[in-house]
Amino acid sequence: MTRLSVNINKIATLRNARGGNMPDVTKAALDCERFGAEGITVHPRPDERHIRYSDVRIIRPLVTTEFNIEGNPIPSFVDLVNEVVPDQVTLVPDAHDAITSNAGWDTLKNRDFLTDICKEFKAHGIRTSIFVDPDPRMAEGAAVCGADRVELYTADYAAEYPLGREAAIARYLETAKAARDCGLGLNAGHDLSLENLAYFVEVIPWTDEVSIGHAIICDALYMGLERTIAAYLAEIRKK
Repeated sequence: MTRLSVNINKIATLRNARGGNMPDVTKAALDCERFGAEGITVHPRPDERHIRYSDVRIIRPLVTTEFNIEGNPIPSFVDLVNEVVPDQVTLVPDAHDAITSNAGWDTLKNRDFLTDICKEFKAHGIRTSIFVDPDPRMAEGAAVCGADRVELYTADYAAEYPLGREAAIARYLETAKAARDCGLGLNAGHDLSLENLAYFVEVIPWTDEVSIGHAIICDALYMGLERTIAAYLAEIRKK
């Protein structure tokens, strides 16, 4: 069954906008688990505009489901991951000034670098996932690099979904099949929402995990966090 990992970055963004510790990011992570989330995702960036490295160190020993750290494997990020040893690390090629992740890795051009990074994290017993665009060649390249999973960057799927869901998911289905054929696990994330989530996991039921943050926090403003997480779990389980 597809697992729901809640990305708590936006909660940290709200805290950082005012200073202090409101909302409490650690409490939010534990509440997400208590409300049914099957994982917690954080994506620390060098400027610490949302999740801070210190947050990661505090939250890691408290999470009882699955802890996933996303980020660009610059030296400080690599050191942090090796220090806290999450269940999963997701490699994302975002620039230091990116507002949000906006592309996957070219696993062919970056094969040597990604191979070294995967080898290092796997030596620490960390499942390693590579963030890729919906292109079968990128999934196949991730397998060559030694990744355990790929995470499909689903922004295009979300944008195209209102125009025709079958066309929107076609490239994702092709890439998901390629990943499966290579023996890779499959994650997905970016702009997945209550509108488009159920169809994604219906068509690609071997999706291991979806990581969702922005939409969950937006919906929680109206529905509350507990009801929102329950609603997302219901969408996943419609398949």
